[in-house]
Amino acid sequence: MPRRGRGGVRDKWRRKKWYTVLAPPLFNSIPIGETPADEDWKLLGRVIETTLFDLTGDFTKHYVHIRFQIYKVEDNTAYTRFKGHELGRDYMKSIIRRKSSKIASIVNVWTKDGYMLRVTGVALTTFRCKTSQKRAIRKIMTEILLNRAKEMTLDEYISAMLFGKLANEIAEEAKKIYPIRKVEIYKSKLLYMPGPNGQPVKAVIVAQKPA
Repeated sequence: MPRRGRGGVRDKWRRKKWYTVLAPPLFNSIPIGETPADEDWKLLGRVIETTLFDLTGDFTKHYVHIRFQIYKVEDNTAYTRFKGHELGRDYMKSIIRRKSSKIASIVNVWTKDGYMLRVTGVALTTFRCKTSQKRAIRKIMTEILLNRAKEMTLDEYISAMLFGKLANEIAEEAKKIYPIRKVEIYKSKLLYMPGPNGQPVKAVIVAQKPA
């Protein structure tokens, strides 16, 4: 049987265009990479991952992984919005110590401009603490994460999560209960956003061929 040539694969790649992907305005719309596609609409919903180090040049933030999602394509440029973040597993392993307590709070928060995120805060104590102290620290984390969201826009809240403002506030309050070694906003995910009629809609982008 004759072998199939690979010309079809090469032709398919030859038809693809390369698009420059931009970070959201919160990060000065800097280019964060390039991605190929043979049709603009096929880029919609594509997720691009980068680090806070790549966005800011601050090497101490290399462990903060951020996901952006493409929501609009114009000419050869793809525009993104924040989808979520997560701290690197190696980093989290490095800050967890034996004979200490790890306290997590997972909460859905609404920002004042109508976005909902699922946020995970983690507090690490200096030594192992009592169950009642864990409950008190978790309550502090939950209240701060919820209340600050109500006071902030989405961009302000993202900045507070990624640059340590929320973690520092939680640590200051939690150390009144028990000595705290570290607080991190470990993870976030955008779940809902304001819809055209003012009602929240799921923050999901599906690539669909135009009619």
